[in-house]
Amino acid sequence: MASQQTAEADAGSRLRRAVDGEPAEWFGLVVRLALAVVWGWAGLAKVSDPAEAAQAVRAYEILPESLVKPIGYGLPFLELALAVLLLIGLGTRIVAVISAVLLLAFIGGIASAWARGISIDCGCFGGGGTVDASKTEYLQEILRDSGFLLLALWLIFRPRTKLSADAWLVA
Repeated sequence: MASQQTAEADAGSRLRRAVDGEPAEWFGLVVRLALAVVWGWAGLAKVSDPAEAAQAVRAYEILPESLVKPIGYGLPFLELALAVLLLIGLGTRIVAVISAVLLLAFIGGIASAWARGISIDCGCFGGGGTVDASKTEYLQEILRDSGFLLLALWLIFRPRTKLSADAWLVA
């Protein structure tokens, strides 16, 4: 009986170390850098053509026209800022929360377009706008963004990562 309790305690201790310890911090680094690449790629793909980014926002037919240009022109810069902050590991939890909110908005927008029968390319990594109905990839886009959301959620609950400015500032 006592050996079974000891074995259970050892298993619990190993699990706790994996989730809270050094392995989790290394995994967090990988997650943080992966999300930085996603935001960097998305921002760089759109920053050179803000009119195209605005057209991608317009294609969703959700926002009033008065918000289309500010969001279309501003979103690439927000994505690039998130990428840089994640890359250096500064404000990781806050950046992860902002990332999660953005990803939920993107998932909601894609789902809304799909449900309303609007045929668009999401414009997440450049391009965007109206496409032929046979070229839509809503399910894949939602699944992809859901995967990115999981990365952000990890960083919300486990923001401590290796090689981060946060760790240097707190230490």
